[in-house]
Amino acid sequence: MLRQLKVFVKAQFSAFTGGMCDYFIMIFLTELIGVYYPLSIAISCVLGAVVNFSLNKKWSFYSKEIGYRFSLPQQLWRFFLVVISSIILKVVGTFCITTFAHIDYKISRIITDIVVSLCFNYVLQRYWVFKNGAIPSKIQIKCEE
Repeated sequence: MLRQLKVFVKAQFSAFTGGMCDYFIMIFLTELIGVYYPLSIAISCVLGAVVNFSLNKKWSFYSKEIGYRFSLPQQLWRFFLVVISSIILKVVGTFCITTFAHIDYKISRIITDIVVSLCFNYVLQRYWVFKNGAIPSKIQIKCEE
């Protein structure tokens, strides 16, 4: 139980760090460059995801006693699928809250990020992308005589 809480806290710190990079890049692109905010969200999410993947791989979900169930290419592919889905959820969620609730996109983005991070990203990264436990290399069958 304590180990699971520690992993959760580390993962949330990683998500927060990647999210802050993501959020400030979005603000920079939208406010200073003039990029339409849904597009700036998509761009900034990719950059924030790189930070998040790096921290999660090396720190949040890492266990040298157990190792990872999947190789780096497998993890990257799985993470890519999670990130693409997450970007879609964040863009659509932020756009809907901003448009229908008439809330500034910066606040809508924070609300959306919290929901997507806790309910979607953490669960998939913890139990699918960075799944712990080695895959048996060979199946051995014992025959008794």
